[in-house]
Amino acid sequence: MNKYIKKGNKPTRTGFGEALALQGEKDERIVVVGADVTGSVLTSFFAKKFPERFFSMGIAEQNATTVAVGLALSGKIPFFSCYAVFATFRNADQVRISVCYNNANVKIAGGHSGVTVGPDGATHQALEDITLMRSLPNMTIVVPCDYDQAQKATIAIAEMNGPAYIRLSRANVPMFTDENASFELGKADILQDGTDVVIIACGSLVWESLVAAEELQKNHNISAAVINCHTIKPIDTETITEYARKCGAVVSAEEHQICGGLGSAVAEVLVKNYPVPMEFIAMQDRFGESGEPDELLKYFGFDAENIIKAVLKVIARKQF
Repeated sequence: MNKYIKKGNKPTRTGFGEALALQGEKDERIVVVGADVTGSVLTSFFAKKFPERFFSMGIAEQNATTVAVGLALSGKIPFFSCYAVFATFRNADQVRISVCYNNANVKIAGGHSGVTVGPDGATHQALEDITLMRSLPNMTIVVPCDYDQAQKATIAIAEMNGPAYIRLSRANVPMFTDENASFELGKADILQDGTDVVIIACGSLVWESLVAAEELQKNHNISAAVINCHTIKPIDTETITEYARKCGAVVSAEEHQICGGLGSAVAEVLVKNYPVPMEFIAMQDRFGESGEPDELLKYFGFDAENIIKAVLKVIARKQF
């Protein structure tokens, strides 16, 4: 039975923006570099509170990233945020060489990720950003599942040393995690125990996985564990291996391309430590389209219905 109750809906970008402003009060080293989308990614909260610590670079993401590195090497803790498609791919060279090669203490927030950007369409729907950022040495990657977890994740990357990327949504997502629950980078959250299959999800697909698990128990008598793998890198090898051993089948669920994201990271853990049948809920090697967020989630199969189908398929592949 799903013990989690939806308390409302908020974008994860709101949790990020509010936490960043609050963390700015605690640590004067935190500065923010903007790229003309301050209101969209909600670094506006910080800019309003600390205008002397906010630097607008205009529509010049590569320059903004380089400036952030300079600030980091001068002892500051810079956050740079814009749309995820620009924060990662337009900035690929700067992130790889200036940030990661130098192991600079730069925090990058990629807003408007996934298909839930909606009407902005394929050009602005970041579906490959985890793949790129996961391949870079020294980079930590976090994909919070709701508003409260986005706040905790923002604080966690502010307090760690080294490059970090946090992936955020523009659209509302269900709020369901305990605001008082602990958060640890690199440690997945076991939201629901189970014995027949484990669903490992991140971001917007965590809530859908809980809904799917409840339906699987009710209609198919299948006991599904649900793991919120909020940190993609470093990934929680111990928990993933433990539940693969316990359940004997895995489904990954993410609002991202099938190649190189959470599913690929989980598969790498399994093939090395405990191989079991696995199915993937992800974008199937294509670009997105324009539409309303809920329409696109359903159209591309990012919902509980398709998670259930994947579970039934993977369980049929289990070797007893």
